[in-house]
Amino acid sequence: MTRFITLCTVVLSLCTTVAMAEVLKVGAGAAPTENVLKPVEAAFEKATGLDLSIISSGPKQAFIDLDRGSVDAAAAGLSFDDWMTLLKKEAVPVADATLFKPVVIGKDKVIVIVHKDNAVATLSKEQLTGIFSGKITNWKEVGGKDSPVLVVWGGLTQGTNSMFVKNIMGGAKPTDEVIAATTAEDIRHNVASNPEAIGIGPQAIVNQTVRSPETPEVARLITLITKGAPSAKVQKLIDFIKADGGKLIK
Repeated sequence: MTRFITLCTVVLSLCTTVAMAEVLKVGAGAAPTENVLKPVEAAFEKATGLDLSIISSGPKQAFIDLDRGSVDAAAAGLSFDDWMTLLKKEAVPVADATLFKPVVIGKDKVIVIVHKDNAVATLSKEQLTGIFSGKITNWKEVGGKDSPVLVVWGGLTQGTNSMFVKNIMGGAKPTDEVIAATTAEDIRHNVASNPEAIGIGPQAIVNQTVRSPETPEVARLITLITKGAPSAKVQKLIDFIKADGGKLIK
């Protein structure tokens, strides 16, 4: 009986410890999720005792959630100025941008991904503009097989999308004829599942199921913002990323 009571006490103690763990909520786009937050998550939680909750909602929703206090911080693969520009374009009201405090937590590249069996080695800016605007509809037009081009486009990767449209497509309108995806992970899954597919995402999206042809480089900052000064929890994340966490980031 004594052993049973002791065991119950230990279990209750463990449950209480887990229940009392503070949660740090970060709304994020594709680049910070795949390149920074996921790689540091386990080590950060072990080092700080905080539970890092990554909400992959895209930069637009992440900002909205931060503004209304649903998350502790928001992160995107955009500079602060580009983020504000995106919000304006998306008709998201920002009453006072000076209330939000940005800090750069990493750098990334927007890359193009195709199916692992797609033999196209390089794609120029003009070819990419043609493909993603819908003017190029067959892979043979860019040196590939005689098969239709299937564009995969992410609904929750607005930061990635806007950087690609701005730097590669020169502001041209992306085609509406797409395979609709959500997160960067979902984009990769759709490209890996369709030999004719092509998509874009953060550098960390590449694995053995997809490949990245040589394309013009689009480098970008990964920015984390808070409303007002960072809380103690958020500051621990920033400090960890800039110290030990930096070794875990690709």
